Amino acid sequence: ASSLMMMHLSRLAEELVLWASPCFDFIEIDDAYATASSIMPQKKNPDVAELLRGKTGRVYGSLMALLTTIKALPLAYNRDLQEDKEGLFDTIDTVLLSLQVCSGMINTLKFKPQNMRRFLKDGYILATDIADYLVKKGEAFRDAHAITAKLVNYAIGENKKLGQLSLKEYKKLSPHFSKDVFDINLKSSIASRDNIGGTSLKQVNQALKAARKNISE
Repeated sequence: ASSLMMMHLSRLAEELVLWASPCFDFIEIDDAYATASSIMPQKKNPDVAELLRGKTGRVYGSLMALLTTIKALPLAYNRDLQEDKEGLFDTIDTVLLSLQVCSGMINTLKFKPQNMRRFLKDGYILATDIADYLVKKGEAFRDAHAITAKLVNYAIGENKKLGQLSLKEYKKLSPHFSKDVFDINLKSSIASRDNIGGTSLKQVNQALKAARKNISE
């Protein structure tokens, strides 16, 4: 259980390290959970997130050490089992401290939604929504997938975004395209994933509500 918990904390930490980097710049980690680089004055190191990733290996190590000890034991207590104490106590300390600092780091994060939106506008992230659009118009998904792939390649060749293509250009690849293809946008894309575990605001709010209920109980 501790190894699984640290695995999830490590995955979260990896996201935060990436998002805080200049390449993404989606978040700013509070100074209490970061340090200045020892050589580059402009650099802010996400120390806590990096340490969470490192501590995960430590807990995994304790698990593997104990499993290795137990694998050779017959059915009874053997003195080998005294080796469980060091790994267990260290794991408890590591997990509790990791949860504490991770909670503090998350609570003090500053998000930069404007940078996130800029990233979303740069690519062809709505291509899947266009394929789904064609399916709703009667295309088989495999054909909709192929048409959309050709559409993206065409847009790249013309140095255009999907939203910059004309209806005439859309219709070159499928007669199913009509004016409503321009209604596809980031907001509609998020809202369309309205099933359990989906990304729509409704589903996210329900998930948050359920999580808070579980915590309170």
